[in-house]
Amino acid sequence: MLPLDFAPWLLPVLIILALVFSSIRILREYERGVIFTLGRYQGIKGPGLFFVIPVVQQMERVDLRTRVFDVPPQDVISRDNVSVKVNAVLYFRVIDPERAIIQVEDFNVATSQLAQTTLRSVVGQHELDQMLAEREKLNDDVQRILDEQTAAWGIKVSNVELKHIDLDEQMVRAIAKQAEAERLRRAKVIDAEGEFQAAEKLVQAGEIMSRHPESMQLRYLGTLSNIAGEKSSTIVFPLPMDLVGLLRGSVGK
Repeated sequence: MLPLDFAPWLLPVLIILALVFSSIRILREYERGVIFTLGRYQGIKGPGLFFVIPVVQQMERVDLRTRVFDVPPQDVISRDNVSVKVNAVLYFRVIDPERAIIQVEDFNVATSQLAQTTLRSVVGQHELDQMLAEREKLNDDVQRILDEQTAAWGIKVSNVELKHIDLDEQMVRAIAKQAEAERLRRAKVIDAEGEFQAAEKLVQAGEIMSRHPESMQLRYLGTLSNIAGEKSSTIVFPLPMDLVGLLRGSVGK
C-alpha cells in the first residue's frame, strides 16, 4: 500500500510522464518531420531525437529514400494507329518535405497517376518503329516531363524505364514479315552491287588487255593450266584469233 500523503501526487506524475513520453520523436537518418503548430507550418525537424508539444503540435513523417513505382500497363495508340500495351518503372524521391506535404494531398498517388497519363501521352506521339528503336529517347522524354511537373510538389523524378511494349499476335507476324522482306531486299542490293563491281572490273581488264596483246597470251596459258588441273576426259583448247588468222592465210596459199 502507498502512503496516503503520496497518493494525491501519483496521478499528476503519471500524467506528466505520459505527456513527456508522447512528445518524444525519433527519426532515422533518411526521415524528416514536418511540424505544424496549431495547424500552421512550423518547420522541418530530424533526424535524431526531438520533442513535439502534445495537442499543440503535430508531425508528418516523410521518407527521403528513392521510391520505386511500377506503372501498370497502359493501352496506347501510336501515331501510325497501332494499338500497344506499354508499362514502365518509375524512380523518384522527396527533396522538399514541406512542399510534399503542403502542396499535394498524397504525393505517392499523385505521382503515380501523373506517370500513367504522361506515359500514354508521350508514347502515343511516336510511331511503332520509333517505340521499338528509340526506347532511350522515350525514357528521357517521360522523365523530363514528370520531373518538371512534380517539382512543385518537392518531388525529384530521377529515372523512368520502359519495361515492355506488348503487341498482339497479328502485329507480331506482320513485323516478322516486314523484317524478312527487308533482309531479302538487302540481300538483293548486295548481290546487285557485287555484279556491278565485277562488271566494272571486267571492263577495266578488257581495256588493259586491248592495249597490251601479250596479256592475252598470259591469259591463254592460265586458262590451259586451269583446264589441265580439272578431272575431265575432254579438254578443249581455245585458239587465239590471231593464230586462227595465220592458219587461214597459210591454207589459202
